[in-house]
Amino acid sequence: MTDSTADATEDAPGDATDGADTETTDDASGSDTARYVYCAVALDDDSDRTPDVTGVEDEPVRLVTSDGSQAGRGVGLLVHDCDGLYDSNDPTEVQGWLLSHQAVVDAATERFGTPVPFRFDTIVQGDDDTVRTWLADQHDGLRAVLEEFAGRSEYRIEVLVDEETLDAGLADTDPRLQELADQRDDSSEGTAFLVDKQYDQRLKELRHQRRAERTETLVSDVSAHADDVQTLDDPTTTLGDTPDREGTVQARLTMLADDDAVEAVGALLDEVAAEEGVSVRFTGPWPPYSFVPEVDDGAA
Repeated sequence: MTDSTADATEDAPGDATDGADTETTDDASGSDTARYVYCAVALDDDSDRTPDVTGVEDEPVRLVTSDGSQAGRGVGLLVHDCDGLYDSNDPTEVQGWLLSHQAVVDAATERFGTPVPFRFDTIVQGDDDTVRTWLADQHDGLRAVLEEFAGRSEYRIEVLVDEETLDAGLADTDPRLQELADQRDDSSEGTAFLVDKQYDQRLKELRHQRRAERTETLVSDVSAHADDVQTLDDPTTTLGDTPDREGTVQARLTMLADDDAVEAVGALLDEVAAEEGVSVRFTGPWPPYSFVPEVDDGAA
């Protein structure tokens, strides 16, 4: 996964190396009464093999498929046996679980192409037969999403600004700020305090307007190249995406796109980053968590 600013937006993820594959063992129902689900994957031709990866708490991960999967249009779920939800008050332990979950999804991406990723702690109550029954019911919907995601990934855009730098010219361009500045210069100490409060309030309004305009413009420009674009509320992050920010977040977007779109979007972000007081973080590719539709997952 890459982490680049807009002046170096060429997408250069590390080369993915497939691990040793193992044959699917659909009869490995085990003795546990629940299944932890990582993601759904497309099974085309002879691709019904499990990546060589361990999951949360080093549990062995395997592929469960529906007996009714159509030839060449199959769907599988990567799962491990469990007793129930994972819960801890230790942030370090939880972070380890999250990273293990992400490692399985990454391995699935390398092996099968873009998956439908499930949230951490998605649990299906029951054994492998329960999972197969649910998968058979959801086959058409999951397969449609997998085909929509094929060749596409999620990429995130974050615009950071130095507010004081951007504020420098506002007093010269906004009539209300000019008026308040003049009043402050001519006011007594007590009145000047009230005028300062009004000035600060107007400045906040202009900053909010500036953020809204930036987001609206970015959504429009990025949408011309991406399959889908969504805005994100700060401080939402993707697994592993924990930036050390310098500046105020002005806009956060996420897009679903193919490789060709990444180059085009990178070029327009170069122009944004060239503005004084502005920097851009452009990260990806990520599994498309933000674009997965809700499904009846039978989770606990």
